[in-house]
Amino acid sequence: MNAQDSAGNFGFGEDEEMLRDLARKFLDENMSVEKLRALVAGDAQEVYEKGLRPNWDEGLWKQIVELGWPSLTIPEAQGGAGFSLVGIAGLVEEVGRHGLPSPLVASLNAALVLRAAETETANVWLARIADGTTASLATTGASGRWEASDCDVTATERDGQLILDGEAWFVQDAFKSEVLLTSARLGDELVLCVVPSDAKGVTLEQDHIHDLTRDQATVRLSGVRVSADNIVSREGLAALVAAWPAILVIVSADLCGTSEWQLQTTVEYAKNRKQFDHALGFFQAVKHPLVNAMVSIDRARSLLYNAACCVDTEDGNAELAARMAKSAASDAGAFISGRSVQLHGGIGYTWECDVHLFFKRSMHNQALYGDGVHQRRKLADMLIGPIRSTNP
Repeated sequence: MNAQDSAGNFGFGEDEEMLRDLARKFLDENMSVEKLRALVAGDAQEVYEKGLRPNWDEGLWKQIVELGWPSLTIPEAQGGAGFSLVGIAGLVEEVGRHGLPSPLVASLNAALVLRAAETETANVWLARIADGTTASLATTGASGRWEASDCDVTATERDGQLILDGEAWFVQDAFKSEVLLTSARLGDELVLCVVPSDAKGVTLEQDHIHDLTRDQATVRLSGVRVSADNIVSREGLAALVAAWPAILVIVSADLCGTSEWQLQTTVEYAKNRKQFDHALGFFQAVKHPLVNAMVSIDRARSLLYNAACCVDTEDGNAELAARMAKSAASDAGAFISGRSVQLHGGIGYTWECDVHLFFKRSMHNQALYGDGVHQRRKLADMLIGPIRSTNP
């Protein structure tokens, strides 16, 4: 497929539509909002005061593995489906729309980096993820960035092995992941290696986050030994840079899904809730914000599929398009999240109202890998160059 062939529909064809529709049907049947609430939001005191880890349905995850969702980003040569990113974005939208608690997004992102590494070790682990091994990226320093200078994990080479020490921050769904794709500084190099989450010397410290549909952890490594067989690449930075646009697409798709759920749920509430003998949607102060939200979500979705198409067609502007999509999706998520709570009135602020589940997932996604302001700053640097102060 080339850019010209896909210009009309971003490459979203019958196969992509079928995957999205099947995902929607499956999640409608297996992850209703009632089930989601029972899984993750049973007791506010337990969640926030006792810091219990959010639940997830491991039986449902096994069904998802059987459906082949974790293998979608993996080439056919490694046992995957080799599906287009456009199609994967459609599926992840449905994942976000249902608030699915699972290691799917984390595993997809880890597989994208492994695929970009293009090494034999990476291919071995891609095949294992296709078979259901759960994985997550442990590549971020305390600064929130993953460049070599920001990496807080150091590696020492000894007898063909690496010894890892340090910390990886903001690791998504770490407690659901069997392996962690970890970056480490080895001299001037940034190496990528696979570390089992239960390996000796690995400690997971749970982060307290608002999102109830996933967990996040700081991973502490102390003398962790990595065999030569688990060293994925000594050119880790290049792999991360190559995978970056697709990772932003995945997170943006989840954002669009959570935003769409909030919009549709709030529209239904505005139709049915009456005030002063009229449905709430009768009033301009209600209908206009909802229309504005619809426009912002549709704009974000257009940029999302354009970015996915750029990745699929290996367009040189893929990173530019992906940052535009993440910026728009973050802004749309922030806008509809505020309006969904506000327009539900007094009940919108309560624990019993399901809006807060998607509000919090959206908040997490907005910040993850850079919010709208951060993305626009990066876009400005890419388009016009870094702005330097003239002050002394």
